[in-house]
Amino acid sequence: MKSRVLENAIVRLLKKRPFYGEFILNLHRVAVTTAHALGVTIRDGIPLLCVNEQAFAALAPGSQEALLEHCVKHLLHLHMARRKERNRHCWDICCDLAINPTIEGMPAGSPMPAEFEVPDGLAAEEYYALLVPGFDIGNLSGRGIGAAQRDHGGEVGAGDSGEPVEQAGTSDDHSCWQESDSTPLRLAEEMVRSITREARLKSDGEVPADILNLVDNLLRPSAIPWRQVLRQFVATAGRVGRQSTWQREHRRFNHEVPGTRKRHRLNLLIGIDVSDSTNILALRESFARELMGIARGRDAQITVLYANSRIQRVESFKGENVHAVSYQGGGFTDLRPVFEYAQSMSPLPAAIIYITDGFGDAPEQMEFPTLWVLTADGEKPVPWGVELRLEV
Repeated sequence: MKSRVLENAIVRLLKKRPFYGEFILNLHRVAVTTAHALGVTIRDGIPLLCVNEQAFAALAPGSQEALLEHCVKHLLHLHMARRKERNRHCWDICCDLAINPTIEGMPAGSPMPAEFEVPDGLAAEEYYALLVPGFDIGNLSGRGIGAAQRDHGGEVGAGDSGEPVEQAGTSDDHSCWQESDSTPLRLAEEMVRSITREARLKSDGEVPADILNLVDNLLRPSAIPWRQVLRQFVATAGRVGRQSTWQREHRRFNHEVPGTRKRHRLNLLIGIDVSDSTNILALRESFARELMGIARGRDAQITVLYANSRIQRVESFKGENVHAVSYQGGGFTDLRPVFEYAQSMSPLPAAIIYITDGFGDAPEQMEFPTLWVLTADGEKPVPWGVELRLEV
């Protein structure tokens, strides 16, 4: 029988701190066997909650709820996407220091600022600036830390009275953060913004005071041009497969064998809502021109479905033969036929882009990465997928 420990913890969180519970419900869950009970990351634009059920079940109920809140705050701050060229282990510790003091009931051993003789309430970048100069950081891929002492100038480091940095560990699993490299920062922001909006709506607008400013800033109208988000989503969707190349050194065997690089194949399914409520020709044409401009010159396979309550027309394009077309529909909207069609395709599409106002029935869950391209007055129909507001 599948363990219900995680589900029970989420239910308790929904009752006590509904925003966090609703947020967790929007994350895809994957089972892992790492030592940590939980981890959170973004893979190809999809938020993932990595769960070791046995390790999670061993925690006290209060610590389970605290660790779930901890994972939500990592996503709200986009910690996994902000590392840049910093030392991984140092950045991991600093991210935990930035959020742990705000969470009651964290598991024993969770790093806290007092252990490193630094104040509470700083951002991860500020902790990194304070602490990392005291480390022997070595290379960027390992733990890269030594037994640094406080210098005579009073610089803050891992001093004699502070916690030895080489013994510090994270509260949750950060090894999965490497998967976030597959998602551009702007696309990750849009994904987190979409989940945050949904969580606040379902929790009746109640947001904990310690993250209220963060949430308000995140939900302000995006200044990111919709074309940029569309391009990043398409680029991420096309990043599939690998091919051998002698131009890249193999990571383990140097040039004794060829290295590998990712092949960029664009295999997309485009759903276009042709119901009366989305019959905005300028909007459709602007979207089509941008998408086709992205697709031209690539190894592209694009299937376009024109649909309202059912699929009205199917178009298929390859490579440079892609072109914009117009189709007049009408009637009411049911969003499910496009996803049903996707599941019947061979090969399966790498992602789905659906231009719609969102007013219609949609599947409760979907395994395909999905970009909802909504009209100015549209509404995202389901919690999953990335939301993009299209205005021309």
